[in-house]
Amino acid sequence: MADPWRMRDAERMNQPPLVDTTACLCRVDAGLKTVAGAKKYVPGSKLCLQPDIRPSIHPTRHKPSRGDRNRNQSPLLPGLPDDLAIACLIRVPRAEHRKLRLVCKRWYRLLSGNFFYSLRKNLGISEEWIYVIKRDRDGKISWHAFDPIYQLWQPLPPVPKEYSEALGFGSAVLSGCNLYLFGGKDPLKGSMRRVIFYSARTNKWHRAPDMLRRRHFFGSCVINNCLYVAGGENEGVHRPLRSAEVYDPNKNRWSLISDMSTAMVPFIGVVYEGKWYLKGLGTHRQVLSEVYQPVTDSWYPVYDGMVAGWRNPSASLNGNLYALDCKDGCKLRVYDEETDSWSKHIDSKLHLGNSCALEAAALVPLSGKLCIIRNNMSISVVDVSRSEDLGEAPAEHLWGTLSGRGQFKTLVSNLWSSLAGRNRLRSHIVHCQVLQA
Repeated sequence: MADPWRMRDAERMNQPPLVDTTACLCRVDAGLKTVAGAKKYVPGSKLCLQPDIRPSIHPTRHKPSRGDRNRNQSPLLPGLPDDLAIACLIRVPRAEHRKLRLVCKRWYRLLSGNFFYSLRKNLGISEEWIYVIKRDRDGKISWHAFDPIYQLWQPLPPVPKEYSEALGFGSAVLSGCNLYLFGGKDPLKGSMRRVIFYSARTNKWHRAPDMLRRRHFFGSCVINNCLYVAGGENEGVHRPLRSAEVYDPNKNRWSLISDMSTAMVPFIGVVYEGKWYLKGLGTHRQVLSEVYQPVTDSWYPVYDGMVAGWRNPSASLNGNLYALDCKDGCKLRVYDEETDSWSKHIDSKLHLGNSCALEAAALVPLSGKLCIIRNNMSISVVDVSRSEDLGEAPAEHLWGTLSGRGQFKTLVSNLWSSLAGRNRLRSHIVHCQVLQA
């Protein structure tokens, strides 16, 4: 006679194992959605076939930690720890960074983050490039980047569509590596509030919060890494604007500041000794000058010798204020605060001419020197740091050439277009900025 206990043990071995019905993922339960319906197919109220659970949804599967993943992935450079590999990569010239991003995902993430470029900046190996935004003969906006080390013009992603034909828009640099375009007038939509920026670290365009007011042909500047905008025009308003606003990138928002003393359409502006100077046309087309103090958030008119002799383009560097004194930019004036006059000059003694192609369009600081950028994309550099040691002696040896692109060709073509009466079709520079990465 068979032992009943052994028979029961054998039956238990043949039965499916007990599982929790709430965790059951078998075909029967999944199809009927209820345990009650599964009773017709599986004997017992709480019996179910052990599901074949996929590893990705198993509740007890161990998820690898971040450190485990880092140990399992391939190194940045074979045979080197990542910290040494980064020390090598940050020394690669900036002109090759576009190629480095294409090597692999890890290199792309490294060269798209702030950590990589912060190391370059802290070690003093970051590079400054000149970015030129110009309006071509067909009225379209294009832009170009000049590498002063290799003295080559580097490729850039195209300007976003909303600024491809815009007029009177502003340009500024925040955090040293972000180029902002803001406001302006669209040929179809009119005045804009739109703000976009290009990051030299990611080589891409991004959106930023819109301005509070629509405006074009306004003044703008950067003080303490905040972007200030004032005056200008609005297509729906038949008089110049008095309103002003500021953008703080840390808060990522715009705020209104005090209105200007008088409404103005600025045509020149500069930051000097922590103050923002503006000169422009008033409601009745009269020339007005104002200065803004961020500390007190106040505007007031100014009529001193600095404003009287002030010309465009101009720039401040190391506490000094400079402006160009001739059309081709080959003579530089320096403002003397003691005499309240523009008495000092730095002359190259080699003047290029007064053609529109050779006209100086921008004056920007670059690595402690001043760069003059002309409409034909030629670039001259002046070492103003050594000008104080010269006194009244000739200073032509302070001048140099970074880019002579198209000087002769543009001069000849400009002469022929002048004879043909087609000067209105010429291209010209709208903005010029320096970005660091």
